[in-house]
Amino acid sequence: MEQKKVAVLGAGSWGTALAKVLVENGHDVRIWGNNEQQLEEMNRTHQNPNYLPDIHLPEGLKAIFDLKEAVKDVDAVLFVVPTKAIRPVAKQLVEAMNTKPIIIHASKGLELGTHKRLSEVLAEEIPANLRQEIVVLSGPSHAEEVAVGDITTITSACDNIETAEFVQRLFTNHYFRIYTNADVKGVEIGAALKNIIAIGAGAIHGLGYGDDAKAALMTRGLAEITRFGVALGADPLTFMGLSGVGDLIVTCTSVHSRNWRCGNQLGQGKSLDEILDHMGMIVEGVSTTKAVTELAQQLKISMPITETIYDVLYNGVEARTAVENLMKRDMRSENEF
Repeated sequence: MEQKKVAVLGAGSWGTALAKVLVENGHDVRIWGNNEQQLEEMNRTHQNPNYLPDIHLPEGLKAIFDLKEAVKDVDAVLFVVPTKAIRPVAKQLVEAMNTKPIIIHASKGLELGTHKRLSEVLAEEIPANLRQEIVVLSGPSHAEEVAVGDITTITSACDNIETAEFVQRLFTNHYFRIYTNADVKGVEIGAALKNIIAIGAGAIHGLGYGDDAKAALMTRGLAEITRFGVALGADPLTFMGLSGVGDLIVTCTSVHSRNWRCGNQLGQGKSLDEILDHMGMIVEGVSTTKAVTELAQQLKISMPITETIYDVLYNGVEARTAVENLMKRDMRSENEF
């Protein structure tokens, strides 16, 4: 692929790792963030120690604090900011753009209050006449592993499959492989809801339960994600793919996962406030649990695991009591849908 100009919005671990991939693929990449001192340090030392310690960044990666400068003449803009920042940053972007770029997002969550998927938020804030298609980039991936060139495969999803294929070519290399998918709803729902189940998986570990319990939670969690997704119009097969079961596996089993670490500490008896104060990074599953629980109740979708995790996070129910309550639910068929 010929060189493209790409702006990466978000200088955290995932934004930095994806920017590194793009530079290594020969593209002109600018990474933007809201911490000027951090960006200056990245330009000076070619490192991002608060998020990816010990990773040397390519000298071709330019960290830019001025958004207008960062997005000047770009072919694509990649959002890698927390869910709550998607809308305000999109508003800023509209005022800064001088081209009509493809919009890509690699964030995972639902917006609190509106319960909207992130591509919907972006479509609302960036008028169609100022952009090309919106693409979702998602799947089983940890920034810490992508940054060192470990083998990773994820999905590029867009209603326009040709645009999904453009993003596929933009990112794919010898260690980072992209597949395409036209089911934007399914990819975004899988990406968001697996964080909820990962909090539960971490809690199961923190409580001292074994592999049987973890397998049960992940399997029934996948059923719950699929039920929710299909109710919102997603293709059920998407949840058997990279952004479904793939992302669920990696997030529920890895110590790299902030959501798993949050759940693990909840299982050990720490309070949510204490955990979040010491985490230092956004735990997307916490707010996603609230958004999904509210939307599921509104649409009358059965989400027992999500509701149980909500009770632990927001209603002060102890993790062990929550597990016991979940196990005492009425008996039913595995294939009820």
